[in-house]
Amino acid sequence: MSTRKKATNISIKNRKAEFEYFLLNKLTAGLVLTGTEIKSIRTGKANIQDAYCAFENGELWVHNMHISEYANGSYNNHIAKRDRKLLLTKREIKKMLIKLNERGFTIIPTLLYINENGYAKLDIALARGKKKYDKRESIKEKDNRLNDNRLNYD
Repeated sequence: MSTRKKATNISIKNRKAEFEYFLLNKLTAGLVLTGTEIKSIRTGKANIQDAYCAFENGELWVHNMHISEYANGSYNNHIAKRDRKLLLTKREIKKMLIKLNERGFTIIPTLLYINENGYAKLDIALARGKKKYDKRESIKEKDNRLNDNRLNYD
């Protein structure tokens, strides 16, 4: 019998991120979670649309990430929108901190998933905000791709 855990297909994506930002550097970080939080993530009850990352005391924290309360959690349940610590190496934190000090950069979560070992991982990206005309270009490119796909099927 294998002791290896089965990989789950839970992946919660921040679709708004690619439209609102230019994504530059991407990293994968672990999360410090409580028991009921990981159970809620495994059922797919999380939202990272409005989440962002910020530094506090030399540590990277994700703010505004919503993980719904676990249905069977009773009095042990967690707070849905609490701040959660991200687990990165000192080298990665230092690189992100240097880049973040430049004007116009922010760190946003792009994907929340469970890896093959059963741990919750959060893909974060160093991002620069798009202007209105950049967003219009993104919409045009998306429409062109959709039209090309429709023509290929006909």
